[in-house]
Amino acid sequence: MKDLEIARIRLKEGNLSLVIAKNGKIIFETRSHGLRGFLQAINLLDKELAESSVADRIMGRAAALLSVYSHISAVFAVTISKEGIKVLEDNNIPYQFESCVPKILNSKGDDMCPFEKLTITLTNPAKAYSKLKSLIKT
Repeated sequence: MKDLEIARIRLKEGNLSLVIAKNGKIIFETRSHGLRGFLQAINLLDKELAESSVADRIMGRAAALLSVYSHISAVFAVTISKEGIKVLEDNNIPYQFESCVPKILNSKGDDMCPFEKLTITLTNPAKAYSKLKSLIKT
């Protein structure tokens, strides 16, 4: 869990939205909101993400599916949704979090996050990645 601790500390100290660590080093970090940063990491690092640890401000179902798609080994989330937990547990990815919410909301806070809505019925991580990538330009 050393990489997860490195990513978690950097996320907090750097006021970042996403940090990915592997083999004791930070391999990606961003302040980009939403899933854009995670998709950028996948585009840049691709298979290098396998066995890395992710620290994310918000981990909902969509981000959890991207974690599975990328073969992430562990996740820390400041806020995680119940659906995010379900995806991680179903795929045997260990996780830690500070707070759990029933669902991730949109930026206005008046409805479910559109990416959560998009992935709510998806179980295939590759299909989720493809759909999210087509919606979000990185």
